[in-house]
Amino acid sequence: MDARSDRNAIPLAVDLDGTLIATDLLWEGLFILLKKNPLYLFLVPFWAAGGPARLKQAIAQRVDIDPAMLPYRAPLLDRLRTEHAEGRKLVLATGTPRKFADAIAVHLGIFDRVLATDGLDNLTSGKKRASLLAAYGDAGFDYAGNSRHDLQVFDAARSAIVVAPDRHAARWQAAHGAETMPAPKPTLRTIIKMLRVHQWLKNSLIAVPMMLSHEYFNSNMIWECLLAFVSFSAVASAIYILNDFFDLALDRKHVTKRNRPFASGALSIPFGLGAIAVLLAIGVGTGCLLPIEFLGVLGSYMVVSTAYSLSFKRMLLVDVLTLAGLYTIRVLAGAAATGVDVSFWLLAFSIFFFLSLALVKRFVELRTTAIPPGERIAGRGYRTEDQEIVAQAGMASAFSSALVLALYMDSVAVRELYPHPWLIWPLAPIVLYLTMRVWILARRDEMHDDPVVFIIRDWRSQIVVAIGAVLLVIGGW
Repeated sequence: MDARSDRNAIPLAVDLDGTLIATDLLWEGLFILLKKNPLYLFLVPFWAAGGPARLKQAIAQRVDIDPAMLPYRAPLLDRLRTEHAEGRKLVLATGTPRKFADAIAVHLGIFDRVLATDGLDNLTSGKKRASLLAAYGDAGFDYAGNSRHDLQVFDAARSAIVVAPDRHAARWQAAHGAETMPAPKPTLRTIIKMLRVHQWLKNSLIAVPMMLSHEYFNSNMIWECLLAFVSFSAVASAIYILNDFFDLALDRKHVTKRNRPFASGALSIPFGLGAIAVLLAIGVGTGCLLPIEFLGVLGSYMVVSTAYSLSFKRMLLVDVLTLAGLYTIRVLAGAAATGVDVSFWLLAFSIFFFLSLALVKRFVELRTTAIPPGERIAGRGYRTEDQEIVAQAGMASAFSSALVLALYMDSVAVRELYPHPWLIWPLAPIVLYLTMRVWILARRDEMHDDPVVFIIRDWRSQIVVAIGAVLLVIGGW
């Protein structure tokens, strides 16, 4: 009997979470459940008190997964398919609930048997080892696993394949010289993508109240704005990570979002939860150095943005109004941090201006997502036939923001604040240029899916904004 025949004579058992797939279905199922109804959060501790198996089964009974969209580890899956084609028996041995394990086995079509968590038996560690020994005997199987929960199974197997090992499995592999299939390590770029650092540009809106009050060289206000920027950026990143957890299934169906760290499996959900805790500590801790009013605005942002992630983003029009409000909250945060009063004019302008940009986001999604007429875009409340009304509402909001700005420039407040008010009149056409250009590019399918970030990055927009800033400074002298 040659080496290949000898290898194929005994089955290969394969772990699922972290081994065959670069994620953990318990965590994914939990967030799918909470997205359906956040009130399930209060039941989770009672389920967990009954043991891991009860928690897993309670979640599995209430949610479904799409096996086709999971982040499989390609090298291992390719090898399994090859061995299956050569006649080797493959066993999916996992602590995942049987409902999920069976769905994955059916989808892949390469497993001859499935051992999974049933009832109150949590098939991990010692129980998995016992099941495999009962079925195939001591050293009667090979095993592929990845974590400390697999160490007992490794010891009972004839040979082991250590896939994307945690530190415990890595030590075992080094001590026993077992075969390993390492996964790519997260890089700094992966962490930056997780934090969505480019989205921090939005938080520069915090400086708007200070700039409009002509306190350009007030060192105390500049320091307060910097602290507020750090606080908001940290909290915003924490919310982005939480949003990614709730949108894993949707992101994996998206052309570009499927490459996000959690959707692709580059980072684990427990790692993300730890990052959320650290970011919230940084955000709230930094916010404590600012006036109490700032913490109130920061808390409002956290509540509204979390509600947006859980529910509002799927509601027609409520989503874009919420986005416009979140942009405006950043302006209010700057006012609270520096003690500058925010005028009615600024708030009215902000709502219309940012509503227009929020509608651009939805318009771009409708343009770039292939869905049949009559069906809603995944995770949203819009249909293909809504494109025109979304565009019309967006353009109307853009012109309304310019109108508010024009009325403001003819107000008593401007004549009192600016010695040369005529110098700031070009701000109205500047706003029209920025918003109309964004909409034209969106129509041409040349728009980034976040228009605020686009305006901040686009060199033409930068020049126009710089001209407006210079006019504000000169007009105030």
